[in-house]
Amino acid sequence: MSSAKFDFIVFGATSFVGQIISAYLSEHLSGCSEISWSIAARSETKLCSLQKQMSIKGDEIPIITANAMEYEDMLDLCQRARLILSTVGPYAMFGEELVKACAETGTDYCDITGETHWIKEMLVKYERLAQSTGARLVSCCAFDSIPSDLGVYFLQKESNRKYAGCLPNVKMRVASIRGGVSGGTIASIIKFIDAFRENPVVRRESMDPYQLCSVRPKRPMDKQKFLLPGYDSEFESWTAPFVMEATNTRVVLRSNDISRNNYDDKPFTYGEAMLTGPGVRGLLSAMLISVGLATTAILLYFRPLRLMMTKLFLPAPGHGPNEQSQLQGHFDIRILGSNDHEQRLTIKITGDRDPGYGSTAKMAAQAALCLLETPKEQTPGGFWTPSTSMGDALIHRLQAYAGVLFEVTEQIIVKKTN
Repeated sequence: MSSAKFDFIVFGATSFVGQIISAYLSEHLSGCSEISWSIAARSETKLCSLQKQMSIKGDEIPIITANAMEYEDMLDLCQRARLILSTVGPYAMFGEELVKACAETGTDYCDITGETHWIKEMLVKYERLAQSTGARLVSCCAFDSIPSDLGVYFLQKESNRKYAGCLPNVKMRVASIRGGVSGGTIASIIKFIDAFRENPVVRRESMDPYQLCSVRPKRPMDKQKFLLPGYDSEFESWTAPFVMEATNTRVVLRSNDISRNNYDDKPFTYGEAMLTGPGVRGLLSAMLISVGLATTAILLYFRPLRLMMTKLFLPAPGHGPNEQSQLQGHFDIRILGSNDHEQRLTIKITGDRDPGYGSTAKMAAQAALCLLETPKEQTPGGFWTPSTSMGDALIHRLQAYAGVLFEVTEQIIVKKTN
């Protein structure tokens, strides 16, 4: 194994999304002598195979073997690099030893988890240690939750410029989305369901959108209404539940908690949903999505039904959408902010790849590169969100290199197309 000091290491490089991230970085950093990086995973055989594939299109990337369950291996990774980008999930099973090692050694860290119950556990255990050593730990650097988190950041920045203040009432609506799911994502969902069933603390906190906040507001939002369709009069469209809402809302509220934005004593509210269109067709679509999500949740909750699903329908870990599907994927998101003075602003965020994999790979890679360039004076040690740790610099990188665009739009009503 190489003993070189790297700028960053992609840990879990042989996982489904890890391979996509590594391939993207190999092309993006090809010929770049200013940044040194490595790929790491448990299997040397798989690492050598990935290294060979990547060398065809770019430079030969060094490899490191490491086991996520071995703390000494994680310490070794941290001593080799300034930053670790981890794709090793489910994080509740495989993530803690690396977070602990990063916090102890002052090594920066990014991941692509959406497991907020695990993030909360890591916050409680290691935030003070990370603050003392200078380690910056940034979770959710993927489709959950960069578009939502940075989208709200961008909205409030534009609102301050236009209205000289922040907008307290914010909602995100998915106008269009196309993408698939991998076995690793399914495994993370199943791990959360098991924790929800077995752990009363996880069960209680999973119903609290302020789970990741240091301070609960005096006037909290209403409880989220999971799995129910609704109608949004501002978008003139029926809405269905958005599967990422639970994670994204917690990240956005944590960013708001860290930022301490001023809303003229008004409570900050946030929610997410999918737009399904107007009329009877839109209502039926919303109902079908709601029923589909509820049915899936029930099937995954009960182990015999889950086993049947995993055998018949669901992808196994290491498998997911093929390259053509990733290239054909996309997302179009709108974020609307308003206040009691009839001031409002709408942001449009688009991505040019499958949101969970093609776009996630580019977002995670650029987040890691961006955090490397972020001075410790600007973002000191501790647990951060993407927007509070990197803000404008990350938006610039995403727009320049990741096919993710942020813009102010006057278009509120979204025309649904076949």
